[in-house]
Amino acid sequence: MPPDAIAPELVTEGARMARICNACRYCEGYCAVFPALERRLDFVEGDLTYLANLCHNCGACYYACQYAPPHDFAVNFPRMLADVRAASYRKYAWPDALARLFERNGVVVSTVTALMLALFLVATGYAAGGNAFFAPHDDAQGAFYAVLPHAAMAWSFGVVFAIAIIVLAIGAARFWRDTEELPRDFARTAPLLEATADTLALTYLDGGGDGCTYPDEQPSSLRRVFHHFTFYGFLLCFAATCAGTVYHYVLDRPAPYPFASLPVLLGTLGGIGLVIGPLGLLWLKAQRDRALTSEAQGGMDYAFLVLLLLVSVTGLLLLPLRETGAMGVLLAVHLGTVMALFLTMPYGKFVHAIYRFAALVRFHLERKRPLPGLGAE
Repeated sequence: MPPDAIAPELVTEGARMARICNACRYCEGYCAVFPALERRLDFVEGDLTYLANLCHNCGACYYACQYAPPHDFAVNFPRMLADVRAASYRKYAWPDALARLFERNGVVVSTVTALMLALFLVATGYAAGGNAFFAPHDDAQGAFYAVLPHAAMAWSFGVVFAIAIIVLAIGAARFWRDTEELPRDFARTAPLLEATADTLALTYLDGGGDGCTYPDEQPSSLRRVFHHFTFYGFLLCFAATCAGTVYHYVLDRPAPYPFASLPVLLGTLGGIGLVIGPLGLLWLKAQRDRALTSEAQGGMDYAFLVLLLLVSVTGLLLLPLRETGAMGVLLAVHLGTVMALFLTMPYGKFVHAIYRFAALVRFHLERKRPLPGLGAE
């Protein structure tokens, strides 16, 4: 078996379940997975990874399925897709060795990475300023840059961010290659806009209006709400970083910024969202029906949420403590955690956002294509 292939037994079992679902079609209105599935008669590895990354793992099809265990057919479609999805993270990740390192020890590896980076930044700050690193500095002294040189922060984050973008782009290109669509098709206007609308609205987490069956078979909107807090909290924090970059390099206004400034307001709102969202998702995960979860996926799912939570908590704490003696260490911990988040993003839950967006683009591309003897949807 090639090192980047999904286990043949998982592909065989996935194809078996997909054929049963295709014959039954009871769940065809549940989400995008089933219209995409019904366009196929045979299911190879690329088809299964495509369907797996369309799936939100809500579990509705499992709870409705007449062929679910203990039936002899033993159809657990969302669990199978979760296993394929986890395998696809490993398959498309680059370099391959890092994907295997994070696969089962995500929380430990991510936390250790954050601590090591924080210690490195503490050592850098102490080497540059000595005991001044642990002393209080007011905003007029440029508090952040009084303990960590701007050049050190800019270069370290620039390198880490560039690495994360490159690795994510390689993974996305590998995923799109396996969809057998042309590279130029990804940029088609209509499918791209439809996929963007689905992503921004988290369309398939509404369960048809009643909420999705998560963490159990009772419909609930909590998962969608917490996803929105997380998603838009992340976007607000990214916007705060972009605004801070403009302030520094275009307006010549270095940090720290006043509490009423755009970077601080955006960052505060985003940080609050990244506390509420990850805490809520961790709470729901703790109650999740274990019949629907993938053992191979759990480590980095939890690690991503834990790192988001640590980033937001340390960032929010910097606001009231930035003119105290605790600021230097807290800043190093915050920056180390942010760097760890970027370094681990290509190997865990975050890539599902990338692959699912690509899968939605393909979904909107192919649903407009006629089937033999039939019209388009």
